[in-house]
Amino acid sequence: MPVTFLRLLTTALKNSKFPSISPLTSLHVPAIPSTPSAHPSLYHPHRLSSNPPSPNPNPQTRTRTPLEKQFETWIQHLKPGFTPSDVVSALQAQSDPDLALDIFRWTSQQHGYRHNHESYCAIIRILINGRRYRNVETLLEEVLAGNCEMSVPLYNSIIKFCCGRKLLFNRAFDAYKKMLKSHNCKPTLETFTLLLNALLRRFNKLNVCYVYLHSVRSLTKQMKSLGVIPDTYALNMIIKAYSKCLQVDEAIRVFREMGLYGCEPNAFTYSYIARGLCEKGRVEQGFGFYKEMKEKGLVPSGSCYMILICSLALERRFEDALEVLFDMLGNSMGPDMLTYKTLLEGLCREGRESEAFDLLEEFRKRDVVMGDRNYKTLLNGLHFQNQE
Repeated sequence: MPVTFLRLLTTALKNSKFPSISPLTSLHVPAIPSTPSAHPSLYHPHRLSSNPPSPNPNPQTRTRTPLEKQFETWIQHLKPGFTPSDVVSALQAQSDPDLALDIFRWTSQQHGYRHNHESYCAIIRILINGRRYRNVETLLEEVLAGNCEMSVPLYNSIIKFCCGRKLLFNRAFDAYKKMLKSHNCKPTLETFTLLLNALLRRFNKLNVCYVYLHSVRSLTKQMKSLGVIPDTYALNMIIKAYSKCLQVDEAIRVFREMGLYGCEPNAFTYSYIARGLCEKGRVEQGFGFYKEMKEKGLVPSGSCYMILICSLALERRFEDALEVLFDMLGNSMGPDMLTYKTLLEGLCREGRESEAFDLLEEFRKRDVVMGDRNYKTLLNGLHFQNQE
């Protein structure tokens, strides 16, 4: 049976009209290019267009940006053997901080050249003014690592920048400690002023004040040991630190020493001490500093006025409190609502209601900042006191 079927199939194929199939070896397979360049259209579909783009006669050239042109111009100005002073001049001539940094980096890679403290000072100031703070932090680490010789202006620039950045506060004191260990770059009055100012900005709460007061004391001792003569501004910051921590006796001691340094107390000096004394509960002594200040023709600060008024009113010294308040209004300053309420409601509790109402009308005339809303609030408060 299988042999018969095979014969029939062979006969049918011979008599069929299909064309003969050529053997596989005779088939022609087109060659596939081995590289993209042999057949570009296979790898670059955009070249399938019948109108290919005209070839670029100069494929290596590229249009330079204005920043690149400026960079190349300044590089050409720096002749072989340039000095750090030449680099400083080139940096200060740039209005673009990024271009200045490029020039700074390029010059540092040239054979036989090394940046000094002047060039580092220049680039740091330029980057700070241009708000390139990340780049400044990198440069500061290079400087503190010993990439160049140090100088007092460079140290102070580093400390000033770190004091202004919350996360770099401790780094400022690292730089200060390096100054103490150096032989020719000892801290100056500017150094101590920067650090004291940075510390005082953290005196926002009483419990925090005591933490940083130790640093203020330490800086004060080191300033004296180094022979640095403080000015009124530096001494005022020390007095303010003691007063904020209610160490008023220390503040008064520094106040008495101001004459030894040839410094004259100003309105801030008296205001800090008077305010600290009132907060400590030594109101009479604080009021005495206020009178001494007035005799010298000095005007207290607004906060000093208000703490004095409240302290005197709480001690039922209403005449003295009114004297201070009218002096404040005469100097074009107005108390806040708490100060007004403390004084007026204190008068009401003493049975002087009519005087309190009359004073409120007088305050309304003199205090242009009070406004109708605050006036009504104070008036309602006085009516409520009278009902009790």
